[in-house]
Amino acid sequence: MRLHHYKLFVLAFLVSGMMSAQQQISGTVQGEGGLPLPGVNIIIQGKSTGTQTDFDGQYTINAAVGEVLVYSYLGFVTQQITVSGQNQINVVLKEDVGVLEEVVVVGFGTQSKRLLTGNVSKIEAGQIGGISTPSVQNALIAKAPGVQITQINGKLEGGVKVIIRGLSSISASQEPLYVIDGIEMNNRNSSSIGANLNPLLTVNPNDIESIDILKDASATAIYGAKGTNGVILITTKRGKEGKSQVSVDLSTAFGKPTNKRDWLNASQYEELLREAVSNVGGADDFVDNVLPVFQGDQDWRTIDTDWQEEAFQDSYINDLNVSISGGNEKTVSFISGSTNDSEGIIRGNGLKRYSMRANIDHNVSKNLSVGVNASYSSTIINRIAGDNAFVTPLQAIAQVPTSPTHLLNGEPNGTVGTGTRTLYSNFLLQDKHSFRKTSIRRILAKVFGDIDILPSLTLRSEFGYDYLYQTVDRNTGRLAPFQSTNGQSFASDNGTEILSTNNYFTYDYSSGGASSLNFVLGMTYTRLKNRFNSVTGDGFPTDSFRSIESAATISAGDGTFTDWAQIAYFARASYDFKKRYLINATLRRDSSSRFGKGKRNAFFPAVSVGWIVSEENFLHDSSILSNLKLRASWGVNGNTPTVDFGSKALYGGTNYDAVSGIAFTQIENPDLKWEETAQQNFGLDFGFLNNRITGEIDYYIKKTDDLIFNQRLPYETGAPNNATILKNVGDLENKGFEFVLNTVNIQTDNLTWETSFNIATNKNEIISLPNGDDLITGQNILREGEPINSFFMVEYAGVNPANGDAEYILNTTNADGTINRGRTNDFSQAERIIAGNPNPDLFGGLTSTLNYKTIDFSFTFQGQWGAQVFNGAGQYQEQGFGNGLDNQDVYIYENRWQNPGDITNVPQVRYRQNNGHSNSTRYLQDADFIRLRNITLGYSLPQSALDKLGMNKIRLYVSGLNLLTFTDFRGYDPESTNDDANTNTNVGSTFYSAPPAKVYTLGVNLTF
Repeated sequence: MRLHHYKLFVLAFLVSGMMSAQQQISGTVQGEGGLPLPGVNIIIQGKSTGTQTDFDGQYTINAAVGEVLVYSYLGFVTQQITVSGQNQINVVLKEDVGVLEEVVVVGFGTQSKRLLTGNVSKIEAGQIGGISTPSVQNALIAKAPGVQITQINGKLEGGVKVIIRGLSSISASQEPLYVIDGIEMNNRNSSSIGANLNPLLTVNPNDIESIDILKDASATAIYGAKGTNGVILITTKRGKEGKSQVSVDLSTAFGKPTNKRDWLNASQYEELLREAVSNVGGADDFVDNVLPVFQGDQDWRTIDTDWQEEAFQDSYINDLNVSISGGNEKTVSFISGSTNDSEGIIRGNGLKRYSMRANIDHNVSKNLSVGVNASYSSTIINRIAGDNAFVTPLQAIAQVPTSPTHLLNGEPNGTVGTGTRTLYSNFLLQDKHSFRKTSIRRILAKVFGDIDILPSLTLRSEFGYDYLYQTVDRNTGRLAPFQSTNGQSFASDNGTEILSTNNYFTYDYSSGGASSLNFVLGMTYTRLKNRFNSVTGDGFPTDSFRSIESAATISAGDGTFTDWAQIAYFARASYDFKKRYLINATLRRDSSSRFGKGKRNAFFPAVSVGWIVSEENFLHDSSILSNLKLRASWGVNGNTPTVDFGSKALYGGTNYDAVSGIAFTQIENPDLKWEETAQQNFGLDFGFLNNRITGEIDYYIKKTDDLIFNQRLPYETGAPNNATILKNVGDLENKGFEFVLNTVNIQTDNLTWETSFNIATNKNEIISLPNGDDLITGQNILREGEPINSFFMVEYAGVNPANGDAEYILNTTNADGTINRGRTNDFSQAERIIAGNPNPDLFGGLTSTLNYKTIDFSFTFQGQWGAQVFNGAGQYQEQGFGNGLDNQDVYIYENRWQNPGDITNVPQVRYRQNNGHSNSTRYLQDADFIRLRNITLGYSLPQSALDKLGMNKIRLYVSGLNLLTFTDFRGYDPESTNDDANTNTNVGSTFYSAPPAKVYTLGVNLTF
C-alpha cells in the first residue's frame, strides 16, 4: 500500500512540475505589409488548446517550453514556432500566392482570376462530385450566376436546356458552345424518334477536373461567331508527377419521383361522373352502361386501379469509376474507365454507359512537349415514347380507375383478340410488345504539341476529332397499340464527324513586376460532316423476327448528307501595369460556308479594362478591404443559322406516279449574314478581412441584331406553296444583374465552414420583328416590346357563383380605345392577351460546405422566381368530364362548384359540355420554387488507420438529389416540360411530363 502512495506522490509532483512549466505568451500577428491580422488561429500542436488574435492582431496563450505554436490564417502560409522560454512571440505571416492567384481557363490559354477583366465562372471537380446524374450539365445546376440549367423532364436521356444570360436568338442556336480540352464538341440533338436527346450523356462527369463558363463578350470574343450564347470550357483530369495512384469510386443509388399527383380513385371517379351526367340532364343509368366497357374480364365495381403507380417505378443507379495517374519528369498520364447502369423512374426507361479515357503528356526535350487526350464511350438507352404519345407511360393517368391493368390470364387489358379495351391505348401493351433502343458511340480525341521557340514565346498545335455515331432500333409488335400490320421495325444511323485544328502563338513578357503582357495569335479550323439514313419495314412472320431483312415490305426510307466548314483567325492581348491597371483586347475574323460568298466573313472585336483599386496607396494598407476591382467590357459575338445551306437556292428529288424528278425546295438569299450580339458588362469584385468575404457584382446589356428568321413568301411571288426564305430581320435585348457572395464563416485546424451564394436577374425584350408582325406558335407569341416566347392566351376570370359557369375576361377594345374588362361565359368572345413568361426573372443557388476533422458535409439549394408553366394537358386532367372520360385531378373533386353561392375557381362539372376547359390562363401556373438540389455527408478514415491499411484515402458518403422541393405549382414539377414540343418558339408547356427523380446515394472513394 505504501508503494502505491509513493507512486501517487511522484505522479502529483510531475504534474505539478509540468503545470509550473506553463507560461503565458503574448504577441502580435501581422501580414508582410505590417498590418495586424485579426482572427488568426493559434493552437498548440497536438492539443485542442488554442486562441485567436483580436482586431489589432494581438493574442495571449499559455504554453510550455518545447511545445509548438501553429499560426494559420486564410490566404497565408501556416507557420510553426517552438516555445523556448520567451514571453513574447511576434509573427509575420506570408501570403499564400497559390490561394490568392486562382487560375481560370479563358480559351486558348489561362489567366489569373485576380487580373481577369472578363466574366468567368469556375466550377471545380469537388463541387460536382458525388451527384448521381448521368448528365454533365445537371451537375452544374445552381453553381454559377446567370447560368440557367433545366432538364426538360425526368427521362434519363432527356434534353437539357442551358441558357447563359438570357436567350440571344430566336431561330438560330440558343445553346452555348462546348469545348473539351480545347476541342469543340458536337452538341446537336440527333434524335430521330421524337423527343430531344442530350449528346453530352456520352461524357463521364468523373473525368472532369474543372469547368469554366465564359459569359461576357470579353471572355467569349476569342470564340467569335460561336460565342453568342456563352462558352463552356471543360478541362479533364491529367496525370501529375510522382508515384502512381489508383482511385476507385463506387456508388449505388435508388430513387423515386420527386412528386406524385393525386388522381381520383374509383369511388370518387364514379361520384363525380354521375354528378357531371346529372348536371346536363343525362340518364341515371349512363354510368352503369359506360364503365363496364373498360372493365376487361372483371366487374368494374370491384376495381380501383392506380394507373400512376403502374407508370412509375423505383429507379437505381450503379456507378463505377477507376483511374490510374502518375508519372515522372518526362511523362505523366491519367487513364480511367467507368460504367454507369441506370434504371429510370418511368417504366421502360434505362441507360447503360461504358467509357474510357487516356490523357498523356510527354516532354520530348527541354523545348518540346507533346500529348494526347482520347476518350471513347458507348451509351445504350432504352427509350420510351414522347410526352405527346398515347403510349407513353404517364398518359396512363388518364385511364379510368375502374379499368384493370391486366386481364385475369395476366395479359394486358385491351390485348387484341380478347374483346377488351381501355379508354386509351394501354401503355403496358407497348411495354410488352415493342422496344425503342438508341445506341450512341463517341470518340473524342486530341493530339497536341508545344514548342518553346523563345523563353517567352510558345507555339501550340492541336488536332481534334469528335465522332458521334448514333443508331436507333425501334420495333412495334403486332399486338402493340396502333399496329395495323404484322409488326413494324424502324432502323436508322446518324453519324457526325468534326475535324478541327488550333494553331496559335503565346507570348509572355514581364518587366519584373512593373508590367506584364500576354499576347495570343492564331487560327482555328472546323469541319463538320453528317450522314443520316433510315428505313422502315412492315409485315413480319412473327414478333420474334425484328430486323429489317425479315420485313415483307420496305415501306419508307430516308437519307441525307450535309457538311459545313468554318475558319477563323484571332488575336488577344492582355496587359497589366503594376498588377493594378488592366486592359484586354480581342479580335477574331470568322469565315463560314453557311453564308453566301459576299457575306461569309465577319469581324468580332472586344475590349475590357480593369482597375484593382485596393492596390492603390490609399487602400493598400486597409485591414478591412482586401480586394476591390472594377471591370468593364464591350464586345461583339456572332451566331449562324441551324441549317447548313440557308443562303442557297436548293432543289430536291421528288416523284410523281413512280417517275423521278426535281423540285424547287428553297429560295436563295445571298445576303444572309451572321446574327451579331453586342454585349456590355460592368463588374465589381470585392474582398474583405483578407478575403474571408469575397464576391462579384455584374450588370450586363446584350443586344442581338439581324436575327435570322424563316419568312414565309406570298404565293404570288411564284414560290412553292408554304415556301420560306431565311432573312436577317429583327432585334432583341437582354439585361440583368448577377451577384456572388462567398464567405469563410469558420476556419480552424479542425473545422472549416464555407458558403457560396449566387443570384441573377434577366429581363428579355424583343425590340423588332419582321414587319412588326406577331409570330404565334401554340400558346407562345413573339411580339415587339415583350419577352421572347411570352404566353398568349385568353384570360380566365373564374366561376360565376350564381350558376357555376366558367367565365373569361373579354379584353376587347372599346370604341374609345380602352380595354373592356367585362366577363363572358363564351370563350370565343374573349381576346387573347400576353399572360405570362416561361423565362424566370430571378434565379440562383446557395451552397454550403462544412469540414470537421474527417467529416465533410455540404448542400446546395436552387431557386427560381417569375416564370410560368402552361399545363397543356389541363383540358383533359381538369375538365370535369366536359372533354371526355379522362381521370381527373383530385383538386377538381375537392374544389368544384356545386351550389349557388359557392366561391371557387373550378366550374360546375358537366359531361361533354365545355365549361372552362378551353386553353386559357386557368391552366397557367407560377413556376416559382426552391429545391434542395443535393446534400452530402462523408466520412474519411484518419491517416493513422490509412497507414495501417496501406491506403491513401478511404471515404464513405451518403448523398441525396432533389430531396425537397418547395413550390405552389400543382403539376408534377415546375421545371418539367413537354419533350415532344420543345422548340425555340414553343416552350414552357407541360403535357404528361415526368418529374425529376429524388435520388439517395451510398458511395465510397478509395485511393491507393
